[in-house]
Amino acid sequence: MTYDYAIANHVTLPKILENAELESRGLTSNNKEKNTLGNDECAFIAYRLLITQLPFALSDQLSQAIQLLRWQADTRFCSRCAAPVVHANHGERAMVCPVCRLRQYPRVQPCIITAITRPNPQTGAMQILLAHHHRYGQQKTPQQALQYGLIAGFVEVGESLEHAVVREVTEEVNISLKDIRYVSSQPWPFPSNLMLGFRAAYAGGDIVIQEDELSHADFFDLTNLPKIPFKGSIAYALIAQIAHEQGISL
Repeated sequence: MTYDYAIANHVTLPKILENAELESRGLTSNNKEKNTLGNDECAFIAYRLLITQLPFALSDQLSQAIQLLRWQADTRFCSRCAAPVVHANHGERAMVCPVCRLRQYPRVQPCIITAITRPNPQTGAMQILLAHHHRYGQQKTPQQALQYGLIAGFVEVGESLEHAVVREVTEEVNISLKDIRYVSSQPWPFPSNLMLGFRAAYAGGDIVIQEDELSHADFFDLTNLPKIPFKGSIAYALIAQIAHEQGISL
């Protein structure tokens, strides 16, 4: 249930810890050793932090629930005639307009994410392309490591998934690819995405970053990676798969 639902329906809740208390216990980070609550305490913790410690089946259920709750909150009026909508009967996941009968269903936004590899030109060791995106934030102290991730973006109307891979990579880092292949997917409730994971090999070109999106991008040896996305994300899974093939454990 959501916090708002509990309050509206007078559901008794255990003690809810405030942000300051969470930070003092390390509950706003991925530090598993500090992530502890008392038996009579409760806290709202970001799904991004929980996903690292959840079984895949439960993680998928939570992801679905988050997306459905957001869809219901955002779909209150008919997009055709603007009348208030109601829930469909018989358990169908749809919002129905009682005036014009338009049915609105949960929408999924397809996104591609791509792991691009090449041999190190000097040593031959396998490398992977990683980029620091502005949304990851900037380095506040010398001790704070910048997070890097894979190239990703939304699929546009009228294009194939492979075309989306080529377009996003060209736009963000200006290199060409070969051997593009699909690997796996992951539902991602931020806000309602389906992440479609690909791998590709570097074919040529010099890296030129899209400055309004990225602050830096480069090929990194798998034995010398910067801070990467957390375990449980498809980005981590793609990187880990490549590392495993090279006999490297992340």
